[in-house]
Amino acid sequence: MNFIDKIILGDCEKILSGFPDNCIDLIFTSPPYADQRAKTYGGIKPDDYVEWFLPKTAQFFRVLKPTGTFILNIKERVVDGERHTYVIDLISKAREQGWLWTEEFIWHKKNSYPGKWPNRFRDNWERLIQFNKDKNFAMYQETVMVPVGSWAKERLAKLSDTDKTRDESRAGSGFGKNVSNWVGRDKVYPTNVLHMATETGNKNHSAVFPLDLPKWFIKLFTKPGDIVLDPFVGSGTTALAAIELGRSFVGIDINSEYVTLSRERIGESQLRLPAIAEKKANYIVAKNGKRRKTGKK
Repeated sequence: MNFIDKIILGDCEKILSGFPDNCIDLIFTSPPYADQRAKTYGGIKPDDYVEWFLPKTAQFFRVLKPTGTFILNIKERVVDGERHTYVIDLISKAREQGWLWTEEFIWHKKNSYPGKWPNRFRDNWERLIQFNKDKNFAMYQETVMVPVGSWAKERLAKLSDTDKTRDESRAGSGFGKNVSNWVGRDKVYPTNVLHMATETGNKNHSAVFPLDLPKWFIKLFTKPGDIVLDPFVGSGTTALAAIELGRSFVGIDINSEYVTLSRERIGESQLRLPAIAEKKANYIVAKNGKRRKTGKK
């Protein structure tokens, strides 16, 4: 597979048509939002967005492994004073293609810019929609566990009888908790809300997300040596995250300036992290029992 660890110039729909079936472990991308990035991606109109995007998700579906995950970072645009439904419509149509709408994460932007509008507050979050081909997808939850929190020391110091049993919800919802399960834990599983600051430097790109955002999902849904695809790679942030975590990457972008920028950033990263390629090679040796080329230049 000579596309591994490369940034490719072209339309992802056409480029991916030449990829084999079931070859990608994770797709993480932020496509152009409707009516935005007109100079680079054509500024697709909200009413046309689903029709434009569905042939691409069809290719995503084909190249993604049955155990893989597709994470879509997107947000509805305001049109004529209300939120357009193109994201909701896209989810519905993607399900018709065979995708499972498994989960939805929220990226809370801790440093969003101030602003004032007559009928709404400033946007402080974006959606990250999780799609899968199969219910039995790869997921490594322990890799993203977080500290239990300062509350635990006082709260768990003296447990009541109720704390030591499953305390059912008084509302009859079926939910309950056993506080004693928290005793002795240093880390816990996170929520589906991610609190991260936006990228402070735009890297000559109109919409750069922070490096930690793709890193979090790469850790959660892949292991070292797996292949991560970003079909709208832009400035190369997803590819950089994959490199730093010992994964292989594939980046595609239709804009030649972004492809050049991505390649430059990746080259600089590889010089800073010479041990990454060896780490990945060692993993492949351990997995397969013999050394093979990783495709890394």
